[in-house]
Amino acid sequence: MFFKSTPPSDTAPATKPTGWLGRLKTGLSKTRAALATPFTALFARHTRIDAALYDELEELLITADCGVAATEHILTALKARVKRDRIEDSADLRAALRTILTDLLTPLEMPLDVTHHKPFVIMLAGVNGAGKTTTIGKLAKRYQEQGLKVLLAAGDTFRAAAREQLAVWGERNQVEVIGGGSQDPAAVIFDAIQAARARHIDVVLADTAGRLPTQLHLMDEIRKIRRVIEKTDPSAPHEVLLVLDANTGQNALAQVQAFGAAIGVTGLILTTLDGTAKGGVIAALARKHPIPVRYIGVGEGLDDLQPFRALEFVDALFEESP
Repeated sequence: MFFKSTPPSDTAPATKPTGWLGRLKTGLSKTRAALATPFTALFARHTRIDAALYDELEELLITADCGVAATEHILTALKARVKRDRIEDSADLRAALRTILTDLLTPLEMPLDVTHHKPFVIMLAGVNGAGKTTTIGKLAKRYQEQGLKVLLAAGDTFRAAAREQLAVWGERNQVEVIGGGSQDPAAVIFDAIQAARARHIDVVLADTAGRLPTQLHLMDEIRKIRRVIEKTDPSAPHEVLLVLDANTGQNALAQVQAFGAAIGVTGLILTTLDGTAKGGVIAALARKHPIPVRYIGVGEGLDDLQPFRALEFVDALFEESP
């Protein structure tokens, strides 16, 4: 069914960069201020590459939430490159760091292909406030622009605002939304997949209620949702996306581990990178949980959610904002 509501506005300030690369650079400004800008300033205090410089760089990486494992990996690789290439000046060291970060993040760059099954069922999960429902709306628009028919399953039956919000996205994009009332979330998603099959839908985006990994009864429920989805199609869900708020920093690692154990997470979406200095958490994820980062978000606009590209991300991290 279609729900009626007033569509949200995706208008942006006039000063907002128009291209994705410009928005990405602007969105990463807080993380850049915590990492890349101070990195450049190191050479105003150090005339040579020594232990003191590495100690300060280690502190910068930790401050940007790269985590201990990723920080150790980056520093070890950087020291080896300095020795191998006999690096002595700041420009070469900066270039070496960019290369090492790019190499670390590149395995996470795996674009999501939703054309292998029909309907292609995507289950979304995450903690409360991570941005799942908004992310679903943005994904719906993206897939529609690719010429695909999309259906939304309102599987968050606990929060009335979530259903209403999903309905707004559905009406705005003329996408059907299945669900409503206080139905069992697994039943809602089951019905949505059956409807999608009957209506020749290409992609089903299944919302689920936000939950903390410590809420064991809710984690049991999301396991049930996955089992019910599998009953509609043994190969489904074809993608299990965990939506992470970049502001959570290192807590994202615990979320990935808990949801991964419960429902087999196959991809990550990292949101609100524009509102945090903890963008380095993506390096921590690459080291501890190298699950593909399908999309990253740097704003509220419909086009502010884009596929993750490692080189693009690192370049934006080190370059000045437009």
